[in-house]
Amino acid sequence: MIEIMMNLQGGAKAPLYEKIYEYIKSEITDGRIPRGERLPSTRLLAKNLAVSRSTVEMAYDQLLAEGYIQAEPCRGFFVCDIAELYRLQGNSAGETGRVHRAEKPVCLVDFSPYAIDTRSFPYNVWRKISRNVLLDDSEELLMAGDGQGEYSLRSEIADYLHHARGVNCRPENIVLGAGNEYLEILLTQLLGKNKTVLMENPGYPQAYHTFRNMGYRVVTVPADEQGLSGGTVRAVEPELVYMMPSHQFPTGSVMPLGRRLELLAWAAEREERYLIEDDHDSEYRYRGKPIPSLQSVDGLGKVIYLGTFSKSIAPSLRISYMVLPQQLMERYRAVCGFYSTTVPRMQQEILREFLRDGHFERHLNKMRGIYRGRHDFLIGELKKRSWVLSVSGDHAGLHVLVEADTGCSEREICERAAAQGVKVSGLGEYALTKENGSDRKCPVLLLGYGSLTEQEIQMGLAVLDAILDAQESA
Repeated sequence: MIEIMMNLQGGAKAPLYEKIYEYIKSEITDGRIPRGERLPSTRLLAKNLAVSRSTVEMAYDQLLAEGYIQAEPCRGFFVCDIAELYRLQGNSAGETGRVHRAEKPVCLVDFSPYAIDTRSFPYNVWRKISRNVLLDDSEELLMAGDGQGEYSLRSEIADYLHHARGVNCRPENIVLGAGNEYLEILLTQLLGKNKTVLMENPGYPQAYHTFRNMGYRVVTVPADEQGLSGGTVRAVEPELVYMMPSHQFPTGSVMPLGRRLELLAWAAEREERYLIEDDHDSEYRYRGKPIPSLQSVDGLGKVIYLGTFSKSIAPSLRISYMVLPQQLMERYRAVCGFYSTTVPRMQQEILREFLRDGHFERHLNKMRGIYRGRHDFLIGELKKRSWVLSVSGDHAGLHVLVEADTGCSEREICERAAAQGVKVSGLGEYALTKENGSDRKCPVLLLGYGSLTEQEIQMGLAVLDAILDAQESA
């Protein structure tokens, strides 16, 4: 094992992990650290360089990701044969081959607001249920099944929605589909053509593009900290309002009861007016009591309720559900009743048993504890930063909004962070249209923490510190 000593003082202003990474990379590419050589452990190198162990781990992670070193269990880190990382260029011009490496930024820390903790997925339980479902050799599972989704699964979902979200529904009023986008497409066929949908801006891009692709006119309006108001809706007079009253994406705002009643009263004035409630991130709330769904206070059948298991279980499950008012349910049977379900029947049966036997509730409780811990850790770390002006949207969900005190634009921050292995997005990326966009003076970053460990959160914030603190001192 070799010793590595380097000067981390002076030179270009860059994160310490990047200086360590660049030094070791150059030593390997120049042949000063040969193939097969063992590198110091992260603990030993951190001690020798007087830096934190996480700093060295981040440098090693980058070297691992790019193929300069490899990790061998119980032995340590060893230098790879890097010949395949290089290619000769310039031979067509008669030059001696010059060595170049095609580099692609590697994402080491992903602050995506969509990400979840896949490491805590209940693999053993899911595997056991899957095995039991297949052991029955049931020929029925090989058939297409009910186009709305299996009644037994819809019954379990109805019970869950009633107890967890206050939704008033029966299994007969639930339609299952492979993702919210599919259900929104289905909804446009029920409601007819040439409709106008009102959405908050910034808002949920997938819904915006889905409705536009189906030929709907989508009008976006800025919403305040309490969401849409009755006056704003009346000024546009749409047929449909798409909303996330319990946790608006991406701002995290919660619509108070008064405004919910205003919108219900507006919808009740005409027969073909509906409120589409996307109950985004409703499972995770960290302050106060859970916010009841809008549908729970709708006594006139004006709310179309959408939900999904993407964040509560896994995005790849692709099982979403739509609760239709009775009048639309009758129209569904007449217009779309011949459609086959888009959710595999075996997947439905596995989910049914997962819900029925209490595994889903136990998993949710476990994840609430994990996410709350990460949420609190991130908030605590942000409070230490001088560049943080404010933090919002932190009552629920899996991300927070951070207003940064800097002369950089959101785009500049995101690009510089990406170049250093940290993926972060700005609030401007979720602007549905440029009209009525935000007039914010300072950039706002979305920091998701669903898939991150505390160490990864620290690593990501260290990169943002280097970018924003450097700008502040410039």
